[in-house]
Amino acid sequence: MQATGSKLLLPTICKFLAIFCIIITENYVAANLNPSAIGVHRRFEYKYSFKPPYLAQKDGTVPFWEYGGNAIASAESVRVAPSLRSQKGAIWTKSQTNFDWWDVEIVFRVTGRGRIGADGLAFWYTTEKGDYNGPVFGSSDRWNGLAIIFDSFDNDNKHNNPYISAVLNDGTKQYDHANDGTTQLLSGCLRDFRNKPFPTRARIEYYNNVLTVLIHNGMTNNNDDYEMCLRADGVQLPKNGYFGISAATGGLADDHDVFHFLTTSLHAAGKVQEPPKVDNQEKLTQEYKEYQEKLEKQKQEYKKEHPNEAHKDEEEWEEFYESENQRELRQIWQGQSQIGEHLRELSRKVDEIIGRQENTLSLVSRGCATGAGQALPPAAAGSAPVQQLPGVVGVTRQDVDLLIANQNILLSTIREIRQLAGDINVRTDNIQTNQKNAPTAQIQSTGYDVQSLITEMRDGMNQVKQGISHVGQRLGMPQGSAQTAPCPTGNCVGVTLFLSVTVVQLLLVFIYNIFKNRSEAQAKKFY
Repeated sequence: MQATGSKLLLPTICKFLAIFCIIITENYVAANLNPSAIGVHRRFEYKYSFKPPYLAQKDGTVPFWEYGGNAIASAESVRVAPSLRSQKGAIWTKSQTNFDWWDVEIVFRVTGRGRIGADGLAFWYTTEKGDYNGPVFGSSDRWNGLAIIFDSFDNDNKHNNPYISAVLNDGTKQYDHANDGTTQLLSGCLRDFRNKPFPTRARIEYYNNVLTVLIHNGMTNNNDDYEMCLRADGVQLPKNGYFGISAATGGLADDHDVFHFLTTSLHAAGKVQEPPKVDNQEKLTQEYKEYQEKLEKQKQEYKKEHPNEAHKDEEEWEEFYESENQRELRQIWQGQSQIGEHLRELSRKVDEIIGRQENTLSLVSRGCATGAGQALPPAAAGSAPVQQLPGVVGVTRQDVDLLIANQNILLSTIREIRQLAGDINVRTDNIQTNQKNAPTAQIQSTGYDVQSLITEMRDGMNQVKQGISHVGQRLGMPQGSAQTAPCPTGNCVGVTLFLSVTVVQLLLVFIYNIFKNRSEAQAKKFY
């Protein structure tokens, strides 16, 4: 029974020990893969990173980075090498690193039409910037530092591509293209990174002389789905290096696009060197004051050396820019000028109508005198002789008096309009004077619907003109026609004509009232 119990207990203990070993191993690997788990401080370095959106500025530059060769920067990505034959390009940081340990995450795509692509893409950490059209994946050979090469073309025909390799160089070795660098690589892994449904991710970490490369194969949209590619201990990299990405194509061509390049510096707990804080506001204020003092000093020296030219320059600048008072007065002057032009046009038209009405009255008076058998009054000196109008016997004195009374009302209305226009001009002059005396006054925007008023008055005047023309035609009817078509009632002024003239007069009075009300409203706005 004891032997049987021992036999049953032994497998259980073995299983427990195996599970315990697995847990310890996983924790050890996780601690080495994730420095934050062992108390490492991480700080994002924006001067050594780029990411969308607005990756490139409007002028095509990438902040804190330089690119060249056939590389193309856009708002969403950097196309290091396009899918054309024999293309090379690279992008490098402008400044060297000021930290020893770092973690870089690269998000990229390598896509092409063919089953096989070329040549590949490379990550660089070197003491000097490489070329933009170099022989090693678009960068320089014999570099001093680290290169993580994503080689997509099989040069040695061993069918082991695409391949990811880490190659160290001290500046004296030439890269072995024939063997795809297998004779020089530190470590590597076989991973296919071409034509994936999602962007490929590579995480390169260098901490405590341990180099770790993790790969996301781009088959899922889980950004944390990384796999171990390589790990190397005792890696000695130079300090204060440059980061870079390069790519190249050959007889075959792929698009090599980089979307993210995120750099994080790693620091041991308690050894973080915080950069000195500088009050930018005080610094900028001090620089601005110094610049102002320097500018004023230069102006004074220039005025002393060139007194005439300095005086001319000041006058030219004063003439070039208008002050607020000048702008207000100019706006007032333009508005009043437009009002004056419309009033002059209105006065001219009124004078023309008055002249026509006076001629009509003289013709009517002479026609009435002829019909009553009275002698015509002599024509005024210098005026054209008026023809006698036969056939107007039917016009009575009452009709003529009514017409004259209506015309007198119209004349008085026109005089009031003129007087109102004069009052408006006086008020505008007073406003201009007040504005000159009070330059800080703000002018209220006033809209004058002068054009619509002129249109309404023009319509009314046209109706008056038509009525007067109709009366003239009736008065100027020849004798023969008067005999053939005598007035049935004995009165040549019909009801229709009389009502038409009355309606015209009422319309003019209504138009005048509208004009007067609007003018008073506009005049009130000046106050």
